[in-house]
Amino acid sequence: MCGIALIISGVRIDLSLLLSDYRPPPETHEVDQPELSVDDLKAALLRRGPDNLGCKKIFLQLKSSSSVEELALLSHLDVEKVIKRERSCLYFSEMNNVHIVSENEVSWTQHSHCTATKSVAELHFLDNHCTATNSVAELHFLGATLQLRGINPVFQPLVDTSCNVLVYNGEIFGGIEVGSDSNDSEILMDTLGRCCSCGFHASERKCCSAGRALSSVPELLSTIKGPWALIYWQDSSKTLWFGRDAFGRRSLLVHWPTLDDFRLLLSSVSPLSFIKNDTDCGLNFWEELPCGIYSICFDASKASGFLIGTARKHEWTDPGLEELIKWDRAFVKPQDEELKFFNLAVIKDRRLMNSTSLDGMPSELCSRHVIEQAKLNAGVIQHSVSLPVFKVLNALKESVMRRTAQNRIFQRTIPEIREENLAQVAVLFSGGLDSMILAALLDKCVDPIYKIDLLNVSFDGESAPDRISARAGLKELQRIAPLRRWNLVEIDADLSDLSSEIKCVMSLISPANTYMDLNIGIALWLAAGGDGWVSSIHEEDNRRIKYKSEAKILLVGSGADEQCAGYGRHKTKYRLRGWLGLHEEMRLDMQRIWKRNLGRDDRCISDNGKEARFPFLDEDVIRTLLDMPLWEVAELDQPMGRGDKKILREVALLLGLEEVSSLPKRAIQFGSRIARESNRKNFGSNRAANQASAGSEVIHMRTGAT
Repeated sequence: MCGIALIISGVRIDLSLLLSDYRPPPETHEVDQPELSVDDLKAALLRRGPDNLGCKKIFLQLKSSSSVEELALLSHLDVEKVIKRERSCLYFSEMNNVHIVSENEVSWTQHSHCTATKSVAELHFLDNHCTATNSVAELHFLGATLQLRGINPVFQPLVDTSCNVLVYNGEIFGGIEVGSDSNDSEILMDTLGRCCSCGFHASERKCCSAGRALSSVPELLSTIKGPWALIYWQDSSKTLWFGRDAFGRRSLLVHWPTLDDFRLLLSSVSPLSFIKNDTDCGLNFWEELPCGIYSICFDASKASGFLIGTARKHEWTDPGLEELIKWDRAFVKPQDEELKFFNLAVIKDRRLMNSTSLDGMPSELCSRHVIEQAKLNAGVIQHSVSLPVFKVLNALKESVMRRTAQNRIFQRTIPEIREENLAQVAVLFSGGLDSMILAALLDKCVDPIYKIDLLNVSFDGESAPDRISARAGLKELQRIAPLRRWNLVEIDADLSDLSSEIKCVMSLISPANTYMDLNIGIALWLAAGGDGWVSSIHEEDNRRIKYKSEAKILLVGSGADEQCAGYGRHKTKYRLRGWLGLHEEMRLDMQRIWKRNLGRDDRCISDNGKEARFPFLDEDVIRTLLDMPLWEVAELDQPMGRGDKKILREVALLLGLEEVSSLPKRAIQFGSRIARESNRKNFGSNRAANQASAGSEVIHMRTGAT
């Protein structure tokens, strides 16, 4: 998918159940003209290069009946302007059937389902004026679709026969059955339409209909495996549902009503129009919506006559998901030397070995159950293969398979590109441990006919550490998978030439606001764009050829360091507070990854019309790693490059990646050398930047900011 947004106006949102310091605004209808418009949100979503962009409005009004005020849906002006890749035209969606109409005529419908034909000019008048005299509230949905699954085109917002409305940005990899020819959004819309609307979702009571228990919306959403953000209007209960998955793998920003802007807004991205100048990031408007499921139930206030929307947050109902969110580990601290070898036995059962082995694994390994002469640092040692390593390896392989299954990728035609020359999936590639594991696993999951793009960005040409390790990693991948065509896409950048691009990235990282966020954002944004150079396929030809990756799916290694103790602060915490301190630091990282990393990264990557997928943050991978004793995951008494992310280094060895298994952790801002260039530009030197703690300094607090 691609991006979603919603603007709610003309209604008072009661946030007292969500925000402890909430104070209701004064009861006045006089509000200054808001800075952010629907057109701003449309422009932000269109930057992502969607297949189409659709809009839909729901109008609500109060009506009196026997002196009792109740809520009624007065009209449903069901008009969508869908912008397609090759031409612009207007679409009209009546129930679930999409009809193309001419650009001179547009059909429109009211809730009574009577249909008339109006000119485009009359339509805009109706859109802007006619309904305002009858409605007290407006819900304006926007949905941009980058379709990667399903055999038939899908247009958002989706509307069913019960007048429910859905905009969805995500993928379903489990929990709800999605056929190989089906689209996630359509399946989810159908399933949500069968959820109860009896109002018991706010209590502990089970909801029922005709004696048969039904799922509530929170119960259904709690079962979904995979990244998602959604906004859903349930017409029968007059309830708006919205939220994002438990780990925040899809961005969703929120603007809660304020005295300056009474509206409630949700959006996948902050519009570029908010960046007025180099020192203004528009940071006070948006915030990352905390992970979870939210609802706003609309009702009338008898005392004031205003339409009231009561907002609340709902608990996840799946016990397994709750365990992952709490991130409690059963075995944290080894009690004695024997416990250190708990669960470390070499696999001896051939049936178990066969059930856990990977396709393409050397037969000698399957028979001996060992990797002989594995290289660790400069020494050559005997290294036993433990059951935990196989478990992690297979969980990761299944995760990559779910995210790249070819029969589930929407087959669009890219002009002038033959199928055998097309790379459907790319990897954000530094040549480091995480990206090398993803690339090696991707080779086992994608048909050999396809190329695989490895996207590498450098701000120091051939001298950047990530460029050096990427080229070495390419050679290692070619050694273990010689039949695969690997495209190392070398993206060269110069920070001094990126003034307009930096302004764009500032809007993408918002509400993040530090130089570290900006540096990471620029590197991710350029890498995801995939516009670089590849080496000639002929060994005797040393030329580089201009190349732009067309892959729409981008595998990213986010979550590996948080779960496997890959950061320097993990080693520091272990040294100061031992195993328990390490566990608490890792849990903190996992519980705040949605705010510190994933929303920002998703926005920067999606702006290029790419979809970020995070195999290390698959629910089954998280569960597999969390079930293991912590000393199996990391052994921080060992030197860097051995004990940190120990379990993943052993996975790399099992995949035949010997050289990379001993590489130390290197963050993208340092590996690409953008941090060095940013420090020189904004602080004069690396030394001055270090003295000023440049990485954590807020961008707009300095004059002459990037």
